[in-house]
Amino acid sequence: MLYAISEMNYEQTLEFLFSQLPAYHRIGKAAYKGDLHNSMELDNYFGNPHRKFAAIHVAGTNGKGSVSHMIASILQEAGYKTGLYTSPHLKDFRERIKINGEMIPKEAVIDFVKNNDSVFSLIKPSFFEMTVAMAFSYFAETNIDVAVVEVGLGGRLDSTNIITPVLSVITNIGHDHMDLLGDTLRKVAREKAGIIKRSVPVVVSESQPGVSDVFSMVAAENGSSLYFADEKYHCILGTADFTDGSRQYSVTDLSSGRMYSGSASLAGDYQDRNIQAVYCSALELRKAFSISDMNIINGVKDTVKQTGLAGRWQILRHDPLVLCDTAHNKEGLEIVLGQLSRISRTNLHIVLGFVNDKDLNSVLPLFPKDARYYFTRASIPRALDNEILKREAERYGLSGGSYTDARSALAAATGNAQKSDVIFVGGSTFVVAEVI
Repeated sequence: MLYAISEMNYEQTLEFLFSQLPAYHRIGKAAYKGDLHNSMELDNYFGNPHRKFAAIHVAGTNGKGSVSHMIASILQEAGYKTGLYTSPHLKDFRERIKINGEMIPKEAVIDFVKNNDSVFSLIKPSFFEMTVAMAFSYFAETNIDVAVVEVGLGGRLDSTNIITPVLSVITNIGHDHMDLLGDTLRKVAREKAGIIKRSVPVVVSESQPGVSDVFSMVAAENGSSLYFADEKYHCILGTADFTDGSRQYSVTDLSSGRMYSGSASLAGDYQDRNIQAVYCSALELRKAFSISDMNIINGVKDTVKQTGLAGRWQILRHDPLVLCDTAHNKEGLEIVLGQLSRISRTNLHIVLGFVNDKDLNSVLPLFPKDARYYFTRASIPRALDNEILKREAERYGLSGGSYTDARSALAAATGNAQKSDVIFVGGSTFVVAEVI
């Protein structure tokens, strides 16, 4: 349905954003643009808003969302007015653009589209190019001190890569979006390394065999200091607390032996490497910001409360225990399913859905055969049909029912489960979004 731009309400504005402009998270590869031309054109039009605040740029396959939110929480704790740009959103588009944990107002979204319709008609930006411009303009207009900017896809050609940050952070490199970023991990790493800027320090969360030298080369070419977080800090996680979703941890500075201890509001097994990256980043950021040890400890502890992050090893209910996680590629799912296997339970129920370009041959073998499955799909064009998923899963010994939407799948799982059972929801960020 078409609306007069000047008369659109919030819901109609979102409909315009999603339906009129390509959005990768909805339609996939067809929305990907391999250059920064439109992003720079928009940036020039809006007066280069990204130059009006300091920024931390975060890329990676797994962990970049958690790391972005933890760093933002630490900066908030230190008293800085902190912008946070992330993607995708789970429930509300405005989750992508926050200041001190508060989402951009609906009126600001409406006005941005309404007031700039002429330039959008001329440049024809993608959904992602438009939302990056919206975020940077909003951050500049509200006079933030610093923004934590999460890369959407890749790095080198991502719309966010017009910024020159005070710190670049690169998390895990894994098998995701390889149709766009390259068919080997080294090619993917090279795309992620594209966020490295001249003389800007870089924190890489993991020294991964076969790809670490890519970062070393690009950092050297740019005269940038490079730190592999796992070579500087070592994080040990305690047992996850299923009453409140928290988890104790300790981080040791490997050069001095100094130990930091605290509680993390993000309790997934994969958070150890993310916390190492966060500590390495936060201590490096002391060169530009006033950040105390307690700011770091409290920032990590209160990440969920201060930033509103959801969907990372999140407890949805008890009796039976219902958990969800947005892990959706091989590396992420291996860790999540390993953690799931260690939870004491009678039976395991898994609500599962994927997007239609997922390499099922790489992820379905990871899932336990003794679980009862509820195959489903998210309500987006990219969702894999639940019947197709069911047929493919059966080839790997995974059996269960088929459901046309995630909520009915979860309702069926809950109805079948005993109090001592565990229900897990995952496979796709969009399936998780629909049950939260």
